[in-house]
Amino acid sequence: MSEGPYISTIERIEAFIVPFDPPVQAFERSSSRTPFRTLISVLLSSRTKDEVTKKSSEALFDRAETPGMMLALGEGEVARLIYPVGFYRQKAKNIIAICRKLADSSHVPDTYEGLIALPGVGRKTANLVLAIAFQQPAIAVDIHVFRISRRLGWAKGDKPELVEEELKVLFPPEFWRRINQALVGFGQTVCKPQKPKCPICILNSECPYFLNKKN
Repeated sequence: MSEGPYISTIERIEAFIVPFDPPVQAFERSSSRTPFRTLISVLLSSRTKDEVTKKSSEALFDRAETPGMMLALGEGEVARLIYPVGFYRQKAKNIIAICRKLADSSHVPDTYEGLIALPGVGRKTANLVLAIAFQQPAIAVDIHVFRISRRLGWAKGDKPELVEEELKVLFPPEFWRRINQALVGFGQTVCKPQKPKCPICILNSECPYFLNKKN
């Protein structure tokens, strides 16, 4: 199959989820103001709902907007401000460690290698920062992207990095940045992990997951 149908499906998903106002859209609007804000917000978002991440990151950035200001707050206060994000104590520790590295220049790395060298930053976080903060072609495979890509038959890999590589084959680089927001918003509102809303989904006539469930 050519690239066209896959791109068309993403575009249909993007249009379909607009009325649902998925939390990921508000999260990305809030986090995209500066690369530093994006980095910290994405770090906080791991294993945490976007609504909680948005509220906690705003509480933190209301008190400190730069690495130096966060260092002045200290690890304990950062932890208090970001609660109740998942693993908030470890994330506060990583944030302080990151800020120590960035304090001199406040320059967030704009390469994958530079980002994953930062404490607590893994593949998904690095790719999401590249896509949101620097508008670079990158696919961040989180639980939603992983689940939906497999449900739609786009990927068979059993690890996020394998799914990422499969998606890179299906979509041209200029489209990679849109995949995460579209599929995350879709996963938050319609294609949920449990009890997905298949009857109302615009893809139910072509979705292998739904068609197999019917038979």
